[in-house]
Amino acid sequence: MCATCGCGSDQVRVSDAGDGQLRFRGDGHDHGHDHEHPHGQHHDRPRDDQLSHEDDSALRTHTIQLEQRVLAKNDRLAVLNRSWMRERSVVAVNLMSSPGSGKTTLLERTIRELDRPVAVVEGDQETLFDAERIRAAGARAVQVNTGAGCHLDADMLARGLQALGPLDGSLVFVENVGNLVCPALFDLGEAARVVLVSVTEGEDKPLKYPQMFAAADLVLVNKVDLLPYVEVDLDRLCGYVRQVNPTAEILPLSVTHGDGMGSWFGWLAGTGRRSARNPLTASLDTV
Repeated sequence: MCATCGCGSDQVRVSDAGDGQLRFRGDGHDHGHDHEHPHGQHHDRPRDDQLSHEDDSALRTHTIQLEQRVLAKNDRLAVLNRSWMRERSVVAVNLMSSPGSGKTTLLERTIRELDRPVAVVEGDQETLFDAERIRAAGARAVQVNTGAGCHLDADMLARGLQALGPLDGSLVFVENVGNLVCPALFDLGEAARVVLVSVTEGEDKPLKYPQMFAAADLVLVNKVDLLPYVEVDLDRLCGYVRQVNPTAEILPLSVTHGDGMGSWFGWLAGTGRRSARNPLTASLDTV
């Protein structure tokens, strides 16, 4: 049980989009074949009895301590993931957004048009729908179903990478579970974080969900082709992004029409030279 957001990890399932076969379930133990995590170890979960319910003060104290342990453990695993990928020249991009912003559509077009090996770890609570779409677009994909969980964490990515087996030198997209809260709190070992927001969501999202936008290396503003039909001021939206993250790059695009895709590909070309959550140095056509 995650003290940070209240979700559990005992329902996690990792499936291969190629054959639908379950690779890992629950605590990470396999079902029908041997495997190792990328970092070669399994990990204990905090126990429910570590929380005291004697009084509110004690509960708050123990909850904070448990949250710190959960996040510290996750950060250690993220370091191992990052090292595992660096040894193989694999670059991971953590793609985060609310549901319906266009993450999967963006990945489909990227896979078809980008001249680089691409693989995808898909995160959703249920179904293989998105992983099947990615596979149909031409990329290797595994689906991580989190059950009640509202985000991916470093251990889930480790299992996903083991099932995925990305080629050396490839670009791995991690399509995180769709929401603008919990994914921002968990380092996965990625090289960069991208937040996708669509103009149909309104211009106030950066102020309502500041932690998510503050964590971004790049903010993609999708569906700009719909600006004539929605009451959204693009300049104001970008200004709100800069209020919470002055160093973030902002790139408007329309995935369906292709506007801005060239600059998106240019940004991706430099991801391997950047450190996670540092200001970007790429030259882009930004707002």
